[in-house]
Amino acid sequence: MSRQTSQTALLAWILSLPAPILRLLSGGGAVHRAGRTLDPRLQFLASGARRGRSMSAMSPDEARQASASAFALTGEAPPPGVRTESLQVPGGDGDRPARLYRPARPAPDAPILVFAHMGGGVIGDIDTTDGFCGRLAEALQGPVLSVDYRLAPEHRFPAGYEDVLAAFRWAREAGERFGAAPGRVAIGGDSMGGLFAAALAQEMRRLGEPGPVLQLLVYPAVDLASETPSLTTFADAFPLDRATLDWFLGHYLAAGADPADPRLAPGRTEDLSGLPPAVIATAGFDPLVDQGEAYARRLAAAGVPVDYRRYDSLVHGFAAFGGVIPAARTACAEICALAAARLSRDS
Repeated sequence: MSRQTSQTALLAWILSLPAPILRLLSGGGAVHRAGRTLDPRLQFLASGARRGRSMSAMSPDEARQASASAFALTGEAPPPGVRTESLQVPGGDGDRPARLYRPARPAPDAPILVFAHMGGGVIGDIDTTDGFCGRLAEALQGPVLSVDYRLAPEHRFPAGYEDVLAAFRWAREAGERFGAAPGRVAIGGDSMGGLFAAALAQEMRRLGEPGPVLQLLVYPAVDLASETPSLTTFADAFPLDRATLDWFLGHYLAAGADPADPRLAPGRTEDLSGLPPAVIATAGFDPLVDQGEAYARRLAAAGVPVDYRRYDSLVHGFAAFGGVIPAARTACAEICALAAARLSRDS
């Protein structure tokens, strides 16, 4: 048994302990905030993280290594039967690595979903949400393309977004090669990836290009300059606190970047009519929860079909915790089912 496997097994055993014991090990009782109660397993992980070094005190390379190690312990593998394949796809400045997920039983009318991972534009890679992308391929019965876009500060805004945009345009033409319906493509992402997805859907509308048939936004950032109550209420949340959010933005944004740029603040766009149907999910214990919730309301008010869910006991980044947090696993399964149902209704 490898060291990582044994560590994962130990963590899973600890997190299987009864909730009162986990809360005791975390140093107190249940954590309540804004009428919500934090999952005791996440409370335990948060207490351990707070005894370590904050990401905001790390260099980007250190943060990437630390987060990759942590997510390797908490993530889940793709479902059995989902095949993966490494690809090179067009990016904004040369080819980028990508991972393609193909279900065992593809549906002839399924789109190809282009997915962008979380990480504030600074950390994360295609391993970060490996299990979630596999779940999506299985639920949607179609291929999912996860893009390893460029990261800041080596490649600041808009480099990562431009990589995802180029991959989307390529997938729109190439999806049929991988079993997708001709010309049928969806866009999705979590956190910063959700920002990319929302911004891309709007840009396709502005340019008059064929847009996505669905936008899947999981605990998205949709306005990098916003000041909402949840930024204060959950300023000390795990794993994304206000200090880490500011650290991300400091590395991601170049000097002189306009916070009102629609690629940074799609949530500020006045006219949201005519955008593709959306599935939006947020986490209860997340500084960004207000952004996602407000965007869902505004889309619905503009006549866009929207399925919105808030998972009150979960934290930002829960798609990377499915291996050890049952509530995260359940939430991911529900999000995938919502996306499949929405595509079925709108096909």
